[in-house]
Amino acid sequence: MARCGVTVWRVNDLAEETAELFFVRKQLDTRRSKDVHKYKATVFRDVDNPEGGKPLRGFTQVELLSSMDDKQLDEALKGAYYAAQFAANPYFDPADPVRAPLAEKTGELAEAPLARSAGKMARALFAPDTGGDAFVNSAEIFVHRSTRRIFSSEGTDVSYTDARVKGEFVVQCKAAEDVEMYCQFEYGGLDEQALTAKVAEALSFVRDRARAKKALKSGKYDLVLSGEQVAEVLSYYKDRASASMVYSHYSTWQRGEDVQGETQGERLNLSLAADVPYSEEGIPMEDLPLLEDGKLLAYHGPNRFCRYLGVKPTGWFDKLACANGAVPFEELKKGPCLWAVDFSDFQMDALSGHFGGEIRLAYLIGEDGSAVPVTGGSVNGSILEAQKAFAFSQERYLTAKYDGPYAVRLDNVSVAGV
Repeated sequence: MARCGVTVWRVNDLAEETAELFFVRKQLDTRRSKDVHKYKATVFRDVDNPEGGKPLRGFTQVELLSSMDDKQLDEALKGAYYAAQFAANPYFDPADPVRAPLAEKTGELAEAPLARSAGKMARALFAPDTGGDAFVNSAEIFVHRSTRRIFSSEGTDVSYTDARVKGEFVVQCKAAEDVEMYCQFEYGGLDEQALTAKVAEALSFVRDRARAKKALKSGKYDLVLSGEQVAEVLSYYKDRASASMVYSHYSTWQRGEDVQGETQGERLNLSLAADVPYSEEGIPMEDLPLLEDGKLLAYHGPNRFCRYLGVKPTGWFDKLACANGAVPFEELKKGPCLWAVDFSDFQMDALSGHFGGEIRLAYLIGEDGSAVPVTGGSVNGSILEAQKAFAFSQERYLTAKYDGPYAVRLDNVSVAGV
């Protein structure tokens, strides 16, 4: 680094092996394995501040390959160092140095042969596909195991192992209408039971989607969301509490503030879960309480923005945990309400607080408990209104990025019909 003029730097070293399976129906179409080793260098450069005082600090990233010779490495690093001067930001100190031995993940996914783990997840995926009018059309399964090392000019030198399984599948039903539904999954362990349950639910949903009617009228509905949509709605709080949004004034939240406001429903209790030992910058990751009874406890984010706010750098969290949940799901969805289970593109906008998407499948539940499958129309709600009366299910939903209630009921949400 020094011979390229670089004095402040960080290197992320990733060695990863992957087993991949691709299915058409239940037949294995392709089997693939990968073993990669790559490096990402972050190069910092200080430039004069035209307003005086501390210099500005810019940084850029460049990917380095083990196949590069010294000349190629020097050219890549010199190019990154040159570019860094054009990305100058207010000065910030680098992440505090940390040195520690290798942190190894344990468990079957981290220790067993990848091909065996992939086979187990494949059997779990196809277990509910027992024939009939609904079936798994295609599927892809990826089992990853990695070793990551982070070292820097400040003296940081930490490393850890990780293992994940993720993939996607398409379920199809041809009667009475030929329809498909696309689903994704990701787990930090060999959660065969969760994957089997997810596929079984998807098969039930696609069967109902095939016979759903475009009968939804425009109006206000008590809306029940489940699964990934609950995680998406609650991501609003994680995003609004990020140091980058607060520093940029996109979020005005202050620690200690009641960000949920007046409520008639459940008060929010959220935390950020550390699913890896260290952030990309080498910051030690620890579970972080985020909201307690609706009050904001902490900001979170990368080193630079935490430094700007004068708070302890926490690293960026991918996983959100919600401790709420007091109502059995069957009671939660008692009519009248609309249980929307599949959208073309459900999104939560952290800037405006609006959430919504186009409905592919929902159940219009009446006073008598009858559930009519419907399709078409769209949801357009505001978290600022919905958070006043949250009701969460006792049943839980667990993925690599969410641990919380399976479902939430939101009062009086706008739905545009067909």
